[in-house]
Amino acid sequence: MYIRREIELTIDSMLTQGKVVLVTGARQVGKTTVLKKHLGNSFNYVSMENPRDYLLAKQDALLFFDSHDLPLIIDEIQRVPELFSPVKWIVDQSSQKGRIVLTGSQTYHLMKGVSESLAGRIRIIEMPSLSLRELIEMADSPHSYVPTRITKPKHVKDLDIWSIIHRGSMPELQDNSIDWNLFYSDYVAAYLERDVRDLINVQDETKFYSFMIACAARSGQLFNATDIGNAIDVDHKTVKAWLSVLQASNIVRIIQPFWPNVDKRLTKTPKIFFMDTGLVCHLTRWTTPDQLRNGAVAGHVFETFVVSEVLKSFMNAGANLRDVWFYRDAKKREIDLVIQEGHVLHPVEIKTAATITSDAVKNFSCLENLSGYEIGFGHVICQTTEPYSVTREVQAVPVWEI
Repeated sequence: MYIRREIELTIDSMLTQGKVVLVTGARQVGKTTVLKKHLGNSFNYVSMENPRDYLLAKQDALLFFDSHDLPLIIDEIQRVPELFSPVKWIVDQSSQKGRIVLTGSQTYHLMKGVSESLAGRIRIIEMPSLSLRELIEMADSPHSYVPTRITKPKHVKDLDIWSIIHRGSMPELQDNSIDWNLFYSDYVAAYLERDVRDLINVQDETKFYSFMIACAARSGQLFNATDIGNAIDVDHKTVKAWLSVLQASNIVRIIQPFWPNVDKRLTKTPKIFFMDTGLVCHLTRWTTPDQLRNGAVAGHVFETFVVSEVLKSFMNAGANLRDVWFYRDAKKREIDLVIQEGHVLHPVEIKTAATITSDAVKNFSCLENLSGYEIGFGHVICQTTEPYSVTREVQAVPVWEI
């Protein structure tokens, strides 16, 4: 069954803004399905996975476009970078917007072609896997998450959040007949064989797999290249190069510390977050929801889930991901997330508990020391089922209020 995606409205908006729209994202998050379902009646479709169209595009790009009428969706465009220049020429012949939609899952190759050929002509949408709002059919018009006082809470009954966290958010896995372990085993194997080989020359794929496991075990934590390198016996430069591969494949996101000016009191070390908690559980071998719920990593995986949901809200709305930060200073005082809204900073804490006291938000006052910024309303995202006040300017909220 097709699950309606919030990003559909963002795609519609982007089609009115640019001559070309690029939809990128990790493998199997549903890019092709969404475009076919949402635009299929008005757009023709061609995939560079089709050997015949692939060869034609490689050998004669102009003949390729003569063979496919606009408006047109071109899937997996990164396989044929030769098409970028002809796309530029074609869209420059008309003032019409939104006539060509491109998709791809490797940001590095895509951005190289975009920067060289389509700058100023293209709008880019990063598509995530399913959000919790979509999974529980509470999807609304897309909007990026900014903490506000909730006066009309959403009522959700009998939600097993740990089963959702463990299962993961890939669309195919929402079919309960799909074996969880086999799906992720195939997913990782295909990723190593296709994306990783395309992006870098990895001599030992087993070593890169160990790198993925090491990163998954540290999801939701400060990224320490030396620590990971020591764990898998590679140098820190290799770790940083391999991290860029995970980023280019949209597997992980790096969240930067809020650092508005040159202030030595604030950390410069970023945090790493996987975008799919099911993949984290598979890589680190938490094989059941109960193991995960009761295990030593429950807090970090719950935080990974919450942060990924916040990032998905920004991605689905086409909003700026650079407005999502965290805070940590020299005294190791931390705030899990800081959502920037202009010059207003909204603090967010993430807790696995259901009952939250004011002690959980004591570090929010650290933001008062940042000149030029105001502190906005804050949230503690936790396992409560109903929002309630923690302080006058902070509410505890359930994850479905993101």
